[in-house]
Amino acid sequence: MARDPGLEELVREALGEEPGLDEKRMFGGLAWLLHGNLLCGARVDSMLVRLGKGNDSWALQQPGVEIMVMQGRDMPGWVRARAAAYGDDALRRQLLDAALAFVRTLPPK
Repeated sequence: MARDPGLEELVREALGEEPGLDEKRMFGGLAWLLHGNLLCGARVDSMLVRLGKGNDSWALQQPGVEIMVMQGRDMPGWVRARAAAYGDDALRRQLLDAALAFVRTLPPK
């Protein structure tokens, strides 16, 4: 699957110089891990964001945001933001800030 360098750069800019942040090729795109825990990902068609179980209802109410589905299964706590969502600077920032807040609560791997 093709990557989206433009989206990858938007995510990099939003995440900044967060200590413990790493990039890795995953899911047909690029993923970011914080202290070894998956945080978010960028693909040609969407941005994947880890909000944590029970923390995603607000995001699912936003246009262009849906539950992440992997191999036919819903992935609670994960959302997929389509271009309409990740193209909105404020919403992209809100999604990534929420992901950072959640993943910071997880123990390092």
